[in-house]
Amino acid sequence: MEKADSSRRATKNQPNPLPVLVILAKDVGELASHEKKVFSPILKRWHPLAAGVAVATLHACYGNELKQFISSISELTPDAVQILRAADKLEQDLVQTAVEDSVDSDDGGKGIIREMPPYEAQAAIANLVKVWMKMRLDKMKERIDRNIQQEAWNPRASQEGLAPSAIEVLRVIDEILDAFFQLPIPMHPALLPDLVAGLDRCLQYFVSKAKSGCGTRSTFLPTMPALTRCPIGSKLGVFKKKDKPVNSQRKSSQVAVNGDTASGVPQLCVRINTLHKIRAELEAVEKRIITHLRNCESAREEDFSNGTGKKFELTPAACLEAIHQLSEAVGYKLVFHDLSHVLWDNLYIGDASSSRIEPFLQELEQNLLVISDTVNERIRTRIITDIMKASCDGFLLVLLAGGPYRAFSQKDSQIIEDDLKALKDLFWANGDGLSTDLINKYTSTPREVLPLFRTDTESLIERFRQVTIETYGSSAKSRFGFPLPPTSGQWNPTEPNTLLRVLCHRNDDAASKFLKRTYNLPKKL
Repeated sequence: MEKADSSRRATKNQPNPLPVLVILAKDVGELASHEKKVFSPILKRWHPLAAGVAVATLHACYGNELKQFISSISELTPDAVQILRAADKLEQDLVQTAVEDSVDSDDGGKGIIREMPPYEAQAAIANLVKVWMKMRLDKMKERIDRNIQQEAWNPRASQEGLAPSAIEVLRVIDEILDAFFQLPIPMHPALLPDLVAGLDRCLQYFVSKAKSGCGTRSTFLPTMPALTRCPIGSKLGVFKKKDKPVNSQRKSSQVAVNGDTASGVPQLCVRINTLHKIRAELEAVEKRIITHLRNCESAREEDFSNGTGKKFELTPAACLEAIHQLSEAVGYKLVFHDLSHVLWDNLYIGDASSSRIEPFLQELEQNLLVISDTVNERIRTRIITDIMKASCDGFLLVLLAGGPYRAFSQKDSQIIEDDLKALKDLFWANGDGLSTDLINKYTSTPREVLPLFRTDTESLIERFRQVTIETYGSSAKSRFGFPLPPTSGQWNPTEPNTLLRVLCHRNDDAASKFLKRTYNLPKKL
């Protein structure tokens, strides 16, 4: 040890002086080599394993110094890595000498090897690297929390409509990976899966924060009013809209729904852009990881040919799920909250012919233009499709669950069909919008239900009786008649609740009397 200290002092004026335990490892190795060449051949006369005993003794002496050093370190430093790698190399050399010296012994040198408890230098390096990784991942998570709290999701914050917080997260991931592969350690491939898994969890955490508090489809759907029947011969158009308690049917929401907040429609679009960008960037990150691995001294072919441990497993699926949720939230927030004044509060209120769909379409078109300019073109179709789905749901909800202020005569069916066509035309946009196949797919339910509004009342009542008997059996009778079919929300022309709701909104004597006689439904809420 004194010699090592002397060598240390001799190198302290050099740019990168060697740690004393590195010098000691070198000196012990040289001493073992000298012992094997000079003294062991002579000492073999008195002990058959002279070299083995010598290196075991040297192994123990250095081990005592190393043990004290390992117990004193708590973080990864260049000196620590240098010392532990030197110790690992020394141990390999000493064990090799002991094995070679014992090749002719009865136990093949096992006894000597048992007297050389391993330094476990590589395990010590691995533990220090794991501490290093945990510190950086913890800081990354703290930064995510801080940045998400400050994030405004401003569409004008970047040219691509991305959140600055996400750009920083991706930059930090690159920095951590670069720093990891610059560590002077011999086990990058072995420790890489732990690092990638940690980064994956951090990104998944960012994704969960990005979608948090933005609502879902059900958040924005209004509560369906109780079933009523139309007053016979009534003129609903005489009511003033300000007298109608339509707002009372909206759900109270715990999400931000003001267009100027971080959960407005433009801000939701930025969130979607951001998650799409993260998912797209992961492939590039994984390719950079493979490139880093190819440059590692300890990497083998299978380390970069096998994708296990080098891919982000959680984040891609989390991004897809979040994009789906946020895209639906855009559609249903826009239709049922932002445009509720022209849809839920206006469409077909009173006289259907004087409160048609045009005001809704005009404002919807303006919003579609803004959204199209904001969202990434690769996800634009998805979002516009969700808006169309929400619009169709809103259209049907007005027709089938619009409350006592909406009533339709048989002749109103043409108005309703024309309005549905106008809605489809808006999304088709003369061939520049959604494809005909998509439009037909998501307007199939309205197209199947609308013929019921053209059907005469007696036929509707008879069809309702038939499907109710088929569904519940002829013996299932309520106090007034047939059992009241539950509301599933899955509208279908052969579903009892859908047929019942068409009758509830049918403005004629026969429908009203049937509903009074069968279910004793009131005329108003």
